[in-house]
This record gives sequence, structure tokens and C-alpha cells, in this order.
Amino acid sequence: MTRKTDARDRAIATAARLFRIQGYTATGLTQILEESGAPKGSFYFHFPRGKAQLAEEAIDRYVAERISVLRNISANTTGDALKFVRQIFSTFAAEMVASDFQYGCLMQNLANELPALDAELTKRVARGFVDSTEVIADHFRGCGFASARAASTAAALVAALEGARTIARLERTPAIFEALADVSCQRCPPPE
Repeated sequence: MTRKTDARDRAIATAARLFRIQGYTATGLTQILEESGAPKGSFYFHFPRGKAQLAEEAIDRYVAERISVLRNISANTTGDALKFVRQIFSTFAAEMVASDFQYGCLMQNLANELPALDAELTKRVARGFVDSTEVIADHFRGCGFASARAASTAAALVAALEGARTIARLERTPAIFEALADVSCQRCPPPE
């Protein structure tokens, strides 16, 4: 017999995957339940507010995983801004290839849809971008960047990553990540 926590976790993981592939609006509860194998009867037990609550938890999980990846890259490239940037682009490119260019960024996909649909989910997505951008800025500060420059460099890097995912999905190649890594590393000034 499947445990309730398994059904809940499967529903969250399936929702996150589907939101990354097809977005929020195109993902229905029936599809989530069918693909996750979660029993319909337990869905509202775990998510009494329905799809919006499921999306909140999918966003939270996605952000936590993204921050964990960024922190691991930071720990492996301590004090080296250029290696950090290259490793981020390489990691995101590898994820795109592994998903056969199906996965977009869950936060980006939802940010494109949610402002007109759900203000609370929009705030949660915005917070996810802020929190993950701050991890990157912290790394740059650790490399000797002034605080304002670390923040602006991190924001630009996140914007480049989100655009790169979109282009990689369309072109079905990780080449844009390699190009951005090269350009970013050429333009990344040394610390003050």
C-alpha cells in the first residue's frame, strides 16, 4: 500500500515537471493525478486549496532545489567568479540536454502566466528569483565584488540563464549556454 506522503510527493514532483514543460494553465489536475498515480481522493486532503496550493509547493520545492544547486556550485568554485559562471552555465546546459530540451524554468514559465491569474503565486515566484539571485550575488561578494556590483552581476546572470533556457528549448542545442559563458567570462571584470 502506498503511503500518503508518497502520493503527496509524487503529485508535487509531477506538477513541477509539467509546469516546467507546458506551464501552469495547460496543466490540469486530471493530468497531474494520472501521471503521478496519486489517488484523487487524497488530493484535496493534501492540497485543500487545490491547484494553487499544489503550485505553491511545487514552486517552493523547485526554488529549494535551485538554491541547493547554486550553493553546491559556489562551494566548488570558492573565490573564483569566472569558474563559478562557467559552472552555472554548464550545469544548466546539462540539465537541458538531460531533459531533451523539454524543461524550461518553472519560475519563468509561471512568471509568464501568473500575473493575470494569481497574485499570491506571482509573489512566490518573484521571491524565488530574488532568493536564488542572492545566492549568486553572495558568491560574487566572496570573490571581492562590491555589494552593488555583485547584485547587478547576479541579476544579469539570472536574466541570461532564463533567456538561454528559452533559446535552447527552441533550437534544441546547448550552444547558447556555451556562448553566454564565453561572453560573460570575457566581460566579467576583476574584483575591486
